[in-house]
Amino acid sequence: MTENQGTDRPDADIVAGVTDGAYALVVADFADTESAWSAYEDLKSVEDGRTVVIEGIVVVKRGEDGQLEIQKSTDHSTRSGLRWGLVGGIALGVVFPPSILGSAAVLGTTGAAVGKIRQLHHRHDLAEDLQDSIAPGHSGIVALVSDPRAVKIREALAMADAIVERTIDKVAADDIKAAAEEAAAEEKAAKDTSTEK
Repeated sequence: MTENQGTDRPDADIVAGVTDGAYALVVADFADTESAWSAYEDLKSVEDGRTVVIEGIVVVKRGEDGQLEIQKSTDHSTRSGLRWGLVGGIALGVVFPPSILGSAAVLGTTGAAVGKIRQLHHRHDLAEDLQDSIAPGHSGIVALVSDPRAVKIREALAMADAIVERTIDKVAADDIKAAAEEAAAEEKAAKDTSTEK
């Protein structure tokens, strides 16, 4: 289903899934990286952990060849201490096939964690629905949010050319967050090992 997204961007499309208050993977397409970063900063400013809960976000740029490149993200953390970039990177790996990501190395330490949840129930359907949602030559945001219909989230994404969201259940969201925790622990262990040398 497609509907217009307000008066500011009447040409922007929203393809929305019905949410039961669980979680949603949201992919927003932007014509340029600057707009995607602006939306990222807007999301960071509205996330309060109570009325607006954003578990993770990553900003990406899609080349003309279709390959995705993760843009460096700030180290913003959720109330539970998880870093947005880790959760967002894992969500990215769930949504997009390895052929678009190039290799697990693109995701850094999240690569192994992504591999563990590739068997996520309905993952294939999610990937099929979302993998073409960022046009070649565009930038985008991939986010895991608890209420994609929150007004503040919609306002932060107002400059998007299109927004696609798909509901996932709490178990799947918890798997993504657990994988992020594991990746953070592996990253910390690797860092500790390198400082000992």
